[in-house]
Amino acid sequence: MPIIISQQLPAVKQLLSENIHTVDPNEFDANRQPSLRVGLLNLMPLKQMTEVDFIRLLSNTPLNIRFDLIDTATHKSKNTPQHHIDAFYRHFDEIKHLNYDGFIITGAPVEKIDFEDVDYWPELTQIFDWTRTNVNATLYICWGALAGLYHHYGIPKRVFTPKISGVFRHTALHPSNPIFRGFDDEFFVPHSRFSEVTRTDVDKVPELTVMSESEESGIYMVMGRGGREFFVTGHSEYAPGTLDFEYHRDLDKGMNPQIPANYYRDDDPAKGPVVRWRSHANQLFSNWLNHFVNSQLRHESEL
Repeated sequence: MPIIISQQLPAVKQLLSENIHTVDPNEFDANRQPSLRVGLLNLMPLKQMTEVDFIRLLSNTPLNIRFDLIDTATHKSKNTPQHHIDAFYRHFDEIKHLNYDGFIITGAPVEKIDFEDVDYWPELTQIFDWTRTNVNATLYICWGALAGLYHHYGIPKRVFTPKISGVFRHTALHPSNPIFRGFDDEFFVPHSRFSEVTRTDVDKVPELTVMSESEESGIYMVMGRGGREFFVTGHSEYAPGTLDFEYHRDLDKGMNPQIPANYYRDDDPAKGPVVRWRSHANQLFSNWLNHFVNSQLRHESEL
């Protein structure tokens, strides 16, 4: 089924080359078909790359997804053209009267900064609070997950060096939960971050459940409010070349980054990446949409 989004969005050309069907909102509305409304609060610097990553995964179900792109009003992106944001993004004031079936909050490259010192933190916390009244299920990604856990539950982040970068083996701690339906006993997830939350701190909060972790990269997924909130520290949505792009970007900046672990064939950047996480990523987003975003199915699973 299609992703319902403006056909002028540059991502549409890339998606079409991957046989991913999109449809303009006006054309879709003329047919009066049911759909789920999903919003993406895109805090990543290269917003156009992130758009493709998430639309690709959301398209992998038989559900019609009406997809809204949202940006903060209190921060101006330095890496995405303003005309692109003006054309395709909405600010919180423009959507706060709406109800969403699903909402995704991405990571952001501000991990080493205290939460309260992030320039858009007051606006972001308003959005966090709004999700609890206007959104059926919210998915927090990477820094967004750490920020959500801090705001909603008071869990601090721990900043470290060097950066966790690579593709790591994970296990499900509650494999019967619908979020893990169809998962293998072990699965791989890319990580790219300078901070984490600890199991000790999360276990102090009875409303939270650690759903998945890795011996190498720590906590991966935390569930809150019976599945209406998932906090995911990794980047399941990453395209095959994203860690390679980040590695060479940091090399060019003279940052002397470590080679991403378990990513390149024989750990040799010249040989290119080995993709181990794509099936997991597709299954994760399909399960989230079908069993948590779709309120009717979620209600039936709770009976």
